Order: sequence, then structure tokens, then C-alpha cells
Amino acid sequence: MTVTALPPLAEPQLARVRTGRQRRSRRRTIALAVLASLTVVLFAAMLMLGNTIYPVSDVLAVLAGQQVPGASFSVGSLRLPRAIVAVLAGIAFGVAGSTFQTMLRNPLASPDVIGITSGASAAAILSLIILHWSSTATMALALAAGIVTAVVIYLAARGGESTGGRLILIGIGVGAMLDAVVAFLIVRANVYDVTVAARWMTGSLNGSRMEDVLPLLLAVVVLVPLVLVLARDLGALELGDAWATALGVRVDRTRILLVVAAVALACFATATTGPIAFVAFLAGPIAARIVGPGTSVILPAALTGATLVMGADLIGQFAFGTKFPVGVITGILGAPYLVYLLIRTSRRGGSS
Repeated sequence: MTVTALPPLAEPQLARVRTGRQRRSRRRTIALAVLASLTVVLFAAMLMLGNTIYPVSDVLAVLAGQQVPGASFSVGSLRLPRAIVAVLAGIAFGVAGSTFQTMLRNPLASPDVIGITSGASAAAILSLIILHWSSTATMALALAAGIVTAVVIYLAARGGESTGGRLILIGIGVGAMLDAVVAFLIVRANVYDVTVAARWMTGSLNGSRMEDVLPLLLAVVVLVPLVLVLARDLGALELGDAWATALGVRVDRTRILLVVAAVALACFATATTGPIAFVAFLAGPIAARIVGPGTSVILPAALTGATLVMGADLIGQFAFGTKFPVGVITGILGAPYLVYLLIRTSRRGGSS
């Protein structure tokens, strides 16, 4: 058996490739550790901070099931559901947004920009202020409406070579129409329902209850691992359908699973907290800059989404004289980036 020697430049090139992979892996590991640590710190801050600041020992005692005067109610009944919902909603929005952005190869392709969460919002508002359904029924209706909205947008945009671009434009238009439906419903509602709807439409963690946790928790526990399992195929889809097929990816099945999972995550989160602006839009790009190129951003985007929601909620509660819902703060953070992306996309289109 004859062994063919490698060309003289092969070994140095292989060494550089191995070094690059090790560097990317090390950067990703460090980034995930930092994001996970920041998530834990912000979660603890949400439990400790409020009108009364409780020490870590009291918080841990409450979490262990012990009765602590004052803290058992404030931490166990008010702050803990709020913090859990913030984490779960941030994870759901972050994974949904990064999945769409990667699959469609466009940073504008997040559920809140292309109208999917608008469908869920319109259904939830209808349930809340017209039908007066329970929170479980509202969540089911929002989920169904979000899926129907996604299907309508996809069917209207499919075909040709620029499906992704058309999907975004059609989604923005559908979102605008659905926002008009929401405005009509609010105008027709009585003053008490309008107050509830207005608070919900801004995206808020106020009034979070443990009853709201279970449906969102189940969605995150079931759907996020599914997206993580498909993350390798998602990276192949980013290269285009032809390359993905050549790499052995079952394109249609993978895309359907990813779309259903991402839409469901966005709709469950929207039905629980309202449409918290720009979390799905920002989490993926921020995570990509943190972990660097060449790696999946799904898990980093999940942690980034959680930190965005918790950080924005803490800012809204304590940074100003007036308490603001979390959606107001994320909207302030995300709007300039959206304008920047639109300007950059317009300039690229004009120059090509």
C-alpha cells in the first residue's frame, strides 16, 4: 500500500484551519458562559429588586419553599412569575427571530417585522376585549392566528428567485393591515377593555401569573430543542436550497419544521406577554456579533433574548421616575437598528 505524502503547503494550511476552529469554539464557549451568567444575574436581580429589596438569603429561602414574612408574597407570588415569564418569552422570541433570519438570510426577517406576531396580537385582542375568553383560550387563538398569518404570507410570497425579499415586504404589509384591525377593535371596545388592551399591546410583564408559565414553558421545552437539533440543517439552508440538498438536507421537511417551531414560539410568547417589540429582531444579530462567524446562533440568541427582556424590564421599572412596560424599552432600543437596516438595504438595492 502506497501512502501519498501531503503537498508541502497542506500541513501549514491544515494547522491554520484547526487553529481557526479552536479559536471559534473557544470564543463560542466563552460567549455562552458570559450570556448564561448574565441571565442568572438578571434573573436574581428581578427577584431581589422592588419597592422592598430582599437579600439573596431571603430569595433562596422563598425558592426553597420556606415562609419568609413579606418576601413569600412579594418574591413568590409577584416577582417569580414575572421573572420566569421574562426568561421564557425572551428565549422564545430570540430563537424564533434567529431561525427566520438565518433561514431567509435576511436580518429583517423576524416574526415581529414580517407580521406574524401582528396576527397573534390581533387574535389576542379580539379574545381579550370582544370575546372575553380565558387566558388559555386566548393563547390557543393567538397561536392559530399566527400560524394562519404565516401560511398566508408564505403562499403570497412563494415562487421566483427572490421569495425571501417578497416575503418580508408582503409580511410588512400584512402586519400593517392587522395593526389596523387591532386599532379598529380598540376603538369599538369600552374604556375598561381599552386600558387592558393598551397595556397588553405595548408588551408587558405586569400581572404575570404562575398560570401563564406552564403553556409557555411547554412550548419552550418542546420546540427549542427541536430547533437546536435542526440547527446544522438550518446552517445548510443558509447556503441556499441547492447546496442544502447537495449536503443531504431534506429541504422541504426541514423548512416546514423550522417554520412551525419558530411561529409557535413567537405566538406563545406574544399571547403571554404581548408583542414585546424588537426582541426577536435584535437577539439574533447581537448573538452573532458576540459568538462570531461560523457557528450556530440559536442557543446564543435564546440567551440574548432572555437578557434583553429582563434587562429592559429592570430599566423600565427602576431607571426612570415612571415605570414603563418592557415593550417600551425594547422599542426604544430596536427602532434605531431597524431604521439603520432599512437604510443599508435600500442603499445596497440602489447600487446593484
